[in-house]
Amino acid sequence: MNRLNQETQETILKLLVEGNTIRSVERLTGVHRDTIVRLVKRIGLKCDHYMDSKLSTLMLDHIQVDELHTTVFKKEGHIPHEKKNGLIGEQYIFVAIDRETKLIPAFHVGKRDHENAVIFLHQLRDRVVNTFQLSTDQWGGYRHSVRAVFGMDVHYAQIKKMYYGDDSGRQGYNPARLQAVRINVKIGMPKREMICTSHVERQNLTMRMQMSRLNRLTNAISKKLDCLRAAVAIHMWHYNFMRVHGSLRMTPAMAAGIRTDVESWKSLTF
Repeated sequence: MNRLNQETQETILKLLVEGNTIRSVERLTGVHRDTIVRLVKRIGLKCDHYMDSKLSTLMLDHIQVDELHTTVFKKEGHIPHEKKNGLIGEQYIFVAIDRETKLIPAFHVGKRDHENAVIFLHQLRDRVVNTFQLSTDQWGGYRHSVRAVFGMDVHYAQIKKMYYGDDSGRQGYNPARLQAVRINVKIGMPKREMICTSHVERQNLTMRMQMSRLNRLTNAISKKLDCLRAAVAIHMWHYNFMRVHGSLRMTPAMAAGIRTDVESWKSLTF
């Protein structure tokens, strides 16, 4: 089987992590979109394996968790009831971020339910070995899943931000004004001043800007769940190991002591 040379592979990956769509990359590079999709799936798998080996025995103190909504194939309301399954429709990207190092130690793509929350939290527990402080929003799925995974070995609190406007906090296309913040301590003794989800919410913006398939109000959605998962894995690997964070002046992996230098695409291509 013919395979793209390393320079072309790196060019495609660079374009994708900077927010270009697969079809725009096809136009820019002259590489057929099916070949690009195969590259994304192959490199995504390598990124998963790389992070499984490197993101282990982590020592992190203040972790924030959130979920990012997206769609696969078509919107949930447009799917006939008899065709609904776990592979299409609404999907969520569960993301954990460390407040100090900005490292993303765990992530998971799936439906927004207790089962997927448990899978995600098990990954977080397996990779972070110390007892840390955990902050989430008030989605009901965390109430039981955090206790099921961590027991009492975590300092956990939920934060609820209430906005002026409708129940979703929206006022048309205008930014909603914050009305009040409520904090609910669930497990242990978290430091109140560290109970926050602002950093992970800002990371959600980074993901939407750098993965075109997450853009709102467009047709650039993922067509298959495995493609979405591969694209997310590439983004997370690039964010953790290659992208120099503006405030840190280094990559999150360097800030967390995992690496001493910036990683390159060469460790994944070929």
